[in-house]
Amino acid sequence: MHSTTLPRPPRSTANPAPARVAGSVRRTTSIDVSWPDGVEGQRLFIGAARDLWTPVAGEDGLTLAEARFEVRMTEDKAITAITAEPAPEGLQRLVGARAGGHLRMLLREVMPDLAARAHPLYLVLDDLSGTALVSAFAWSQWYPDWAERLRQRLGEEQHAQLMAQRVNVCWGLQEGNSGVQPGGVPKDVASADAGDVRNPLDPQGWHELSDRDGAGFRRARRIDVTRDEAAGVIRIDSAFQDSATRPEGGRVAIHEYNLRAVADIATLEVLSIEPEARILPFSECPGAIHNTQRLVGRNLGEIREEVLAQLRGPEGCTHLNDALRALADVPELAARIAS
Repeated sequence: MHSTTLPRPPRSTANPAPARVAGSVRRTTSIDVSWPDGVEGQRLFIGAARDLWTPVAGEDGLTLAEARFEVRMTEDKAITAITAEPAPEGLQRLVGARAGGHLRMLLREVMPDLAARAHPLYLVLDDLSGTALVSAFAWSQWYPDWAERLRQRLGEEQHAQLMAQRVNVCWGLQEGNSGVQPGGVPKDVASADAGDVRNPLDPQGWHELSDRDGAGFRRARRIDVTRDEAAGVIRIDSAFQDSATRPEGGRVAIHEYNLRAVADIATLEVLSIEPEARILPFSECPGAIHNTQRLVGRNLGEIREEVLAQLRGPEGCTHLNDALRALADVPELAARIAS
């Protein structure tokens, strides 16, 4: 099916975040990417995360955990330097690793305690791979001819190889779809205003973000968790957004999902999942939502593994999968409310 027969992709942000509700735990994470040494220099990744408990709506919350890191990374996604607070044992073993599936496996190997405790540092480090994959998108907002510049820098052969590798990596880039046509990527892949995740009516609702001048990229996520003891369920309201700065100010988003889910308090069985595509680059992308129902009936604590098993490659959306995988930390967040 040609893209001209499909509706336009969704391009409307849900920002800002809703105000926190009483009795909830909110996890917020962000990774901001910049190029201090110019477009061909190494990227600087600044990650931050916080878990905030809100006993009473409208009042200050209590910080349960927080984390921060800085990473330097080459253009081919190799980590050259890393610092973090807290600084877990084994952190420096990440130097030399390349962002991607291997890095995620290495994280679980060298930081099993962080993973087991669902510490926010683990989640934001896990997000390095997805952020590294998408962050160069920021330059397309600063150079209208960015795609051609990239082609010239790589050379025709390497550029063609790069484009070929994208085919069937996800639902939206399946062979024949609009994003993988021989003529190249469509020009209008991002036009939606990203808004601001921060709600002026709830100034404590987000941790401090790293706002910088110049070309920059941000991955931001929010996970709100409440326990409904009367119904015997955990309720989840989450959001995920990838955005970039604009020369004229503000931000443009390329990916944004809202995601609601319900799980059984006692068994952690996933009872319902409701993804909402808010901003996506291609008309075909929202179709990935339907396959998420395969996760209903699965165990929430094992959802990282289930996403990889059920929604791999063209069966899912890379960015929706990232939003889903993060829900594996919800049981630990819900337990903190109970305690």
